[in-house]
Amino acid sequence: MIIPLLRKDPGSAENERWAERPAAQIEAFYRTRFSANVARLRDIRLWEDYYRETAVEMRKSAPFDRVILIGHGGYDGPILNGHIVASALTVEGAQAKATRIAEAQPGLEETVTISYDVGQNRDFSRFMESRWNRLSKKDPAEIRKILLNSERRLQPLDLACMERQCPAEAFVSLPDDSDREIKRAACESVCRNPLFLWRSSDEIAPERFRTFVRSLSSLTAQDGLIVLGMCNPGSDVPERESPWDVGGALVHSNLASGPHQTYVHLLAAAAARTVAGPIGKTSAEDVVRRITGFEERRPQRNLRIVAPATRCSP
Repeated sequence: MIIPLLRKDPGSAENERWAERPAAQIEAFYRTRFSANVARLRDIRLWEDYYRETAVEMRKSAPFDRVILIGHGGYDGPILNGHIVASALTVEGAQAKATRIAEAQPGLEETVTISYDVGQNRDFSRFMESRWNRLSKKDPAEIRKILLNSERRLQPLDLACMERQCPAEAFVSLPDDSDREIKRAACESVCRNPLFLWRSSDEIAPERFRTFVRSLSSLTAQDGLIVLGMCNPGSDVPERESPWDVGGALVHSNLASGPHQTYVHLLAAAAARTVAGPIGKTSAEDVVRRITGFEERRPQRNLRIVAPATRCSP
């Protein structure tokens, strides 16, 4: 089974369907080289799509020898568009709080909270009241960009502060426009009274991780292989120095008797299946080369393969 995960990185020009091309090439390889029956899932944009479509496949097919996921990934596994678990805008007295909890990686919930004083700027408060429902469906990076643009539009700069922080002569020695823009943005962040406080954190949702693992285990034969065709599932995860560090929350958790060395180790231990995934970054072309090379037993580097009995030290 081949599962292209349809997602484009926010701010990039890539097509969300980029994973379908390597999926088609890999499907053709298995059909031609091994005369294999190959199932391919389509239009998987959210994890709810994945669970719905895999449930259909499990009812009509025996477990697969290979289950291959192709898409964006990271230290904590495959990434899809964030499924909104919860969203709310609440007001208590003069304080308002907008909350968005979403799952882009199975078992990892990203919580964003936006706090503000409803009386500080009435226009901003009305903006949040009228737009939050639509805003909450966007990627956090896009939400923050929209809010900052709104803040710039609605909250005037302290001009005296700007004169102190960014006098004209401060820009003379800067070599190009981009440096001057960075300097100006830094000054404005100091000289504009902020309208909101942004907080973001990752929380582990063990049961949702176990749901994903049960799905993969059911799809994959006992002696089969799960392949993660994406960046970093086989990469060693640096020790997190604080809860705000990016990546590795699942790997460093106690899931499946963790912590584990990599996401490949974690998934192999949790699913009781052999798992393979690249070490470091990869591309669509690399995914095709790695899978065909593995099946044809050609030597290659930077592909981590972990059997379920292989465990890292706790």
